[in-house]
Amino acid sequence: MKIVYNAFNGRYADNPRALHEALLAHRGPLGGARGGEVEHVWLADPRHAAAFPPGAATVPIGTPQAVAELESADVLVSNTHVQLDRWRKRPGTTYLQTWHGTPLKRIHRDAVFLPPEEVMAALDEDIARWDLLVTPGGEGTRLLRAAFGYSGAVLETGYPRNDVLLAPDRHARRARVREALGVPDGATAVLYAPTYRDDEVAAGGGAPLGLDVEALAQRLGDDAVLLLRLHHYAGRRHRPAGGARVRDASGHPDVSDLYLAADVLVTDYSSSMFDFAVTGKPIVVYAYDLEHYRDRLRGFTLDLRAEAPGPVLLDQESLTGALLDLPAVAAAHADRHARFVQRYCALEDGRAGERVLAALRDR
Repeated sequence: MKIVYNAFNGRYADNPRALHEALLAHRGPLGGARGGEVEHVWLADPRHAAAFPPGAATVPIGTPQAVAELESADVLVSNTHVQLDRWRKRPGTTYLQTWHGTPLKRIHRDAVFLPPEEVMAALDEDIARWDLLVTPGGEGTRLLRAAFGYSGAVLETGYPRNDVLLAPDRHARRARVREALGVPDGATAVLYAPTYRDDEVAAGGGAPLGLDVEALAQRLGDDAVLLLRLHHYAGRRHRPAGGARVRDASGHPDVSDLYLAADVLVTDYSSSMFDFAVTGKPIVVYAYDLEHYRDRLRGFTLDLRAEAPGPVLLDQESLTGALLDLPAVAAAHADRHARFVQRYCALEDGRAGERVLAALRDR
């Protein structure tokens, strides 16, 4: 049987990567009615070819070869829409849509800011092909069904990409990643992972950084390192130069490595907070443009001020103060963090990938 993978339109990443690695570790047939050895093929953006493991079978995304692979697949695993022209899903193919996060910001037709109708129609056409949608649990199911108008089958399993955050080797992996990033022993690694702004991207401006990174690094001192994980829609001009206290980790192939390496997450409206919450480490929400984003740009699926797993701060001075006293921040928001995990991450136990693959074997 053939499994074709797509992550973020041509990257080796996210839930498809986690499932691919789990199947390779299994080193055998997928099982069930499908049986036989598995052929793995990735849709790949040549700009990200170096991130694919040696020997991985790839075809350039957006080409006739990619269409041919999709149309001959037994299983398609994707974490986003597959919008290749002329692609026709053949009878018997299972399209497993893992999506790429619990939506904090409103998405698809739930969003305030919508692309042209012809774009939305193409996305709806892709949704109609889905056979299974992977979700992180009950609240995630509710949010994703509503956003996509999806009434098909759902796998409430947790996200396979988060399994590594609870894996037995997570502490060793954390040490390796910190060493590779140049984070000194004992230093506090602050991961800044903001999302993009649709209006900035539409205007050709990429995504604003939202804070003065150099000033923040200086205030935090030599015992802290800032890890920048900017959205791939962000333009290079928004990335400050690296230095002794700043690392641009935007090109790191696996964000889960950064979650393990970090001691605190600073984000705004990114779904990263739902994943990072699994680690139990503190989260600070830096919402410098809260009203604009909430009321005019996207809107939220939850009451951010009431439900966020950590403080919601509106200016850099408040953010700096929180990062300088992380133990107090974590203690003050421990109950909020626990409620957040219970509501949105309860199924994340390190075995989500096993449950997804078991469901595929049973089809």
